[in-house]
Amino acid sequence: MEKPDKTPTLLRIKTEIWNTVFFLYLLKCLVGTIFCYALYKAIPQYHLYWSIISLLLVLAPDWNNSIQLPLNRIKANLTGGIVGLLCFFIPFPQLISLCIGVLATILVCSFLNYSQATRSALAALVIVFIQEFESAKWSIALERIFSVILGCLVALALTLIFRVFEEKAAS
Repeated sequence: MEKPDKTPTLLRIKTEIWNTVFFLYLLKCLVGTIFCYALYKAIPQYHLYWSIISLLLVLAPDWNNSIQLPLNRIKANLTGGIVGLLCFFIPFPQLISLCIGVLATILVCSFLNYSQATRSALAALVIVFIQEFESAKWSIALERIFSVILGCLVALALTLIFRVFEEKAAS
């Protein structure tokens, strides 16, 4: 059995911040956020700000799973986005359709073995399905799926680019 870490929180945070792998994770998050935000500002007619959320959900803080974890989260995000789009066409009140979507997303993620990335899938479901301030349109749901996919692709690209730096930092 592993002993609990009794290191004071501030000391642990200070140590983690100076850890190169942690620093590279922070850098990945900032670079990705700036890139997705620039796209959102450059093309304001689309809902590309959702790509920032997707990006941050997909990026992994450690290098051990830095390829597999984002790939699983990308699959899960796509699953949640597709379920969200399908729920858009269910002829029930929004809350009932959302609950059906939550159940379907969890079941699909479990069936496809994405259980560790189910939270990402549920976030994508909500991003795609809920349209509070707009009149509900399936085209907006499609734009949001595109935005989620864009965030996933940016996260994957950053993961692959930073992989070299993360491996050097670990050795």
